Amino acid sequence: MSINRIYKRGQATYTRLGTGLGVFVLILIGCAVLYQHLANQSILVQTLVPAILCVILSWLTFWVINKPSVSDFLIAAEGEIKKVSWSTRQEIAVSTTVVITVVILMSIGLAIVDLLFNWIFGSVLGLF
Repeated sequence: MSINRIYKRGQATYTRLGTGLGVFVLILIGCAVLYQHLANQSILVQTLVPAILCVILSWLTFWVINKPSVSDFLIAAEGEIKKVSWSTRQEIAVSTTVVITVVILMSIGLAIVDLLFNWIFGSVLGLF
């Protein structure tokens, strides 16, 4: 396999692109932090070291994403994501309503039990 060849071009394009962009953003953040930490160095060192590191890590990311084992994993992951049946807007609204209703009812129930225990321990047993 060539070092700059895209393995199985056209498959899992969005997954590979998203993974690569995510890693690239992390690389940029790391290089920006490194640039700030090198503030007491000369401007040449402060600029070139993060820039060279960014280029090397970006190329390394491209290479890793196009390794057959990683690419096959990303292709399989995208295939699995395509099999997921996503809920409709109405299903999500109904489920959210049920969850909020149950939370409110449980809160009311726990408040009643708390008041009951306060009354039992405070008035009946005289502990408070």
